[in-house]
Amino acid sequence: MNTTPFSASVVKRDELRMFLTAFAVLTLELAMIRWVGTQVRVAAYFSNLVLIAAFLGIGLGAALGRTKPHWFAATLPILAVVVAVLSLSDLLGFVHFVVPDPAMHFWAGSDADNWGFIRGCGLVLLCFWAVAIVFVGLGIPFGWLFSELPPLRAYRYDIIGSVSGVVAMSMAAWASLPSPVWFALGVVPLLLLRRTLLNAGAAVIVLGAAGYSVGGALFSPYNRIDLEDAGGSLGPPPSGQKEWALNVNRDYHQLILDLSVSSTFADPRMAHRDRVRLAYELPFRVSPKRGSAMVVGAGTGNDVAAAVRLGFDRVVSVDIDPEIVRLGKTLHPERPYDDPKVTAVINDARAFFEQRDEVFDVVCYGLLDSHAMFSAMSSLRLDNYVYTLEGVRAGWNHVAPGGVLSISFSVFAGDWMTERLARLVKEATGLDPILIGHGYNYGVTFMVGRTLTLDSVRRLFPSAGYRELADPPIPIPSDDWPFLYLRPDSTPAAYILVGFLIALTALVAVRKAFGPALAASRFDLHMFLLGAGFMLLETRMVTELSLLFGSTWVVNSSVIGGVLLMILLANTTVERFRRLATGPLYGLLLVSLVGIWALSAGVLNRFDLVPRAIIAGLLYALPIFFAGLIFSTWLGRSKNTSAALGANLCGAVLGGLLEYLGMGVGMKALTLLALCLYLGSLLVIQRRESKPAS
Repeated sequence: MNTTPFSASVVKRDELRMFLTAFAVLTLELAMIRWVGTQVRVAAYFSNLVLIAAFLGIGLGAALGRTKPHWFAATLPILAVVVAVLSLSDLLGFVHFVVPDPAMHFWAGSDADNWGFIRGCGLVLLCFWAVAIVFVGLGIPFGWLFSELPPLRAYRYDIIGSVSGVVAMSMAAWASLPSPVWFALGVVPLLLLRRTLLNAGAAVIVLGAAGYSVGGALFSPYNRIDLEDAGGSLGPPPSGQKEWALNVNRDYHQLILDLSVSSTFADPRMAHRDRVRLAYELPFRVSPKRGSAMVVGAGTGNDVAAAVRLGFDRVVSVDIDPEIVRLGKTLHPERPYDDPKVTAVINDARAFFEQRDEVFDVVCYGLLDSHAMFSAMSSLRLDNYVYTLEGVRAGWNHVAPGGVLSISFSVFAGDWMTERLARLVKEATGLDPILIGHGYNYGVTFMVGRTLTLDSVRRLFPSAGYRELADPPIPIPSDDWPFLYLRPDSTPAAYILVGFLIALTALVAVRKAFGPALAASRFDLHMFLLGAGFMLLETRMVTELSLLFGSTWVVNSSVIGGVLLMILLANTTVERFRRLATGPLYGLLLVSLVGIWALSAGVLNRFDLVPRAIIAGLLYALPIFFAGLIFSTWLGRSKNTSAALGANLCGAVLGGLLEYLGMGVGMKALTLLALCLYLGSLLVIQRRESKPAS
């Protein structure tokens, strides 16, 4: 039996093997995070599911690195099987398989279906373990190399490889490259680490299956985009121009419509088309001024075209996805983005609000409902911080005196979503919103303006009216609780059940990998708690910095890369100064965590961009640095570095599951939870060190 994972490797230096392993792990981790959610849509709503599975798999693999090095040989073949099966998810009926959980509107309403609920949760669990098993194999070289190399040197090359992986995937995102390229970035290093005919065949299957899953799709830094002929869904366009339907991550997103030619309501075939035209034009028609307009979530340009048709002098469109905007520029029949009065901005809507001072006669929110998460490190979605009290208030600050704020939203979820948004707009602006249920895409438009009257709106939409808000009030999203889509007065049973099943099955796997007794000599509880605390800390850093600078791929890649560089700096410091006292480091870490908890991103947004970047960089880099110093110090002291690393990565699984507690206690409380986990790790050390003296 082989005693090394690298019996067929063309790479002979262990340091380079560590670099390639880390590079492959990071790129495949990010590839699977993006890809699995498009193949099995229900998995996307557990958006850190793949991340947790990857950490668990790597942790288990690292723990088994010395005893099961030959398992590495199965890594690429297993990856090939998983990718091949998931590439057929459309044929297997997995793409739009739903979990009928009444707590979350995007899972088919509130009808109870116990068998469907169990099957859906089972499918999510199956996806979780399919990914985890792949990463068990990828974790094997970590465990072996950490026992062969000095641990801090091994960790140095691990981090350098991870940083390089982030850079490579960021370049792929920037170039809007498709999924086969993502997988190729991870597969090629694995072929170098183990060059066999079996691996070569498996690599061909991985890339071929990933290519098959693409079909005719396009890719942006955030989304898979599928285009199809709209087929006259609103009746034949009067102009004869071709119209398109845009699907994002396999879900319907929007129509690209030609509404330039008005018909009459007397023509029954065109009545709905005219109603849709009016729904788009309404915010701009009710405005007493036609000077400037801003459209956020502009997409392919239907709202922008409406503003141009009604003669606005200047229109600023904001959308985070450059590929969707490009499609609007090339395919929209009215060519709104070609108009010299239109300025297209590629940015996160919330970031644009915070970074610009200009005011507009109309601020119009398009259908911003997000189909993608904003980071690999978080369970939040791209639009979470747009529809918060602070986010809508930031949009309202851009409305000129006498201007109008308009928010259009699909309320298919039910009456509670209408209630929540109406209350959100009222709390943010201090005005009662006028509601127009136009019916297009189950849409309701919420409008406010200091001079806007109900009569003026009813002249265009007779059904417009105010909403009597319920008592007791329905909770509204805030920057601390940004969960617009969480149904009130209900329990997210799917999250709870899946989390419980993951924890239960993970515990069984950990017992197998670390020994049934989980004795202190086999399982490093201190490193486990460090991993859990760091996962929560990293998640909070990503979400807070996204609030400060936007949820763009550039920001998120920079944050993840910055975290890794701070870890590398901490590791280098420990390599240089071996005998660091961890007591003071814990003190500094705990103080910095309290600072993050006390000073929220909303406070920092009051500063200009440069001082905000400096303050935020220091504020959020320090706890990462101190946590890195503590980890590297104890990794260097560990007698079994493979087991210590495995325990740390398994702890990250706990941290990922604990993130879901934010739905109940708010995101800010997760910082205090991370602080408690670090305190727990300190107590474990103190108890361990006191034993010889007792």
